[in-house]
Amino acid sequence: MGKVRCPYCGGKTKRSGRTTAGRQRWRCLACGATFVHGIDASAKTLDGFLTWLLSGERQSDLPGGGRTFRRRTSRFWDIWPLPPLVDEVFDVVYVDGIWVARDVVVLIACTDEHVLGWYVARSENSRAWSALLARIAPPGVVVGDGGSGFAKAARRMWPTTRVQRCTFHAFCQVRRYTTSRPKLRAGVEPYDLACRLPHVASSEQAAAWMVSYASWCSRWGAFLAERTRDERGHLAYTHERLVRARGSLTTLVRQGTLFTYVDPGLTGVLGPLPATNNRIEGGVNAQLRRMLRDHRGLSTTRRIKAVYWWCYLHTECPLPAAQILKVMPTDDQIARAYRNITYGQRSEEPMEWGDGLVWQDLHQSVPWRSDWD
Repeated sequence: MGKVRCPYCGGKTKRSGRTTAGRQRWRCLACGATFVHGIDASAKTLDGFLTWLLSGERQSDLPGGGRTFRRRTSRFWDIWPLPPLVDEVFDVVYVDGIWVARDVVVLIACTDEHVLGWYVARSENSRAWSALLARIAPPGVVVGDGGSGFAKAARRMWPTTRVQRCTFHAFCQVRRYTTSRPKLRAGVEPYDLACRLPHVASSEQAAAWMVSYASWCSRWGAFLAERTRDERGHLAYTHERLVRARGSLTTLVRQGTLFTYVDPGLTGVLGPLPATNNRIEGGVNAQLRRMLRDHRGLSTTRRIKAVYWWCYLHTECPLPAAQILKVMPTDDQIARAYRNITYGQRSEEPMEWGDGLVWQDLHQSVPWRSDWD
């Protein structure tokens, strides 16, 4: 057991009798204050709270219907576990966003083993993605599903990193326009090409796929260029859905993000590369959805913090509970910092966290909302 220090001045202490309840009283040799030294069980209680959060146990199954548990752990919902700075360079990083409410998305980056970072915003835009990427060292390859604003953020924050668009998401985007049972011949061929995407395993197969795609674009170019007038008299593409399917693939081909994983220049240095972001979809997002489903009924703020806690506990080196309580900010501390930095002394109104204000607002450089691209 460590030496008991004065809670007021930090000086040395000595025993000074007992209280009427029989507890040991201590007296400070420096300032003369007397006090009773209590055992702080906050770290142990936090461990129990996190164990419950990551389990499927319901509060109604706890002793007393969970009332005692809620009373003891309610203060931990005020803590924001922040992502660490990552200076290690990884070969492959996966990125994706998980929506926890209608207008709240948590952007996440991970490797095959650990979560690297997370960021909450009102929408997937380049500023939100940039805030996430800025805390992570540029990897060799980043795999994503083509979320809105990510390409712009990657060019800005990770200019040397190669981007791999998830081939399964590329297939799903084409299927969304052609359906799985296209009726027109012009729709059957792009659907077949999209079905072949997840099976491309070499640069030769990728080149053959590109030739087949270019042949389809040339053969059906005049057909897709047909236009008719809509009910308002405006000209529109007759086969608009097929035009959109072509556009989704053409964009990926022009950007060079469709077959990054079979580039000999990369595979020769980094080894085999993934073609999909299944690692983050199944290893992170699926687990987060299960946790939120197990604890259904949480407010938007607590859903965000539940995702934060899960991500933090799956980083490479999470701090012990006692250190978390010392270094992680609370709602009051963040609200005070937000008020002082953004508004100065102009506003003394208390800030509320949740549906009206999310973490993304702390990273704006202007006092008005800017969550669009």
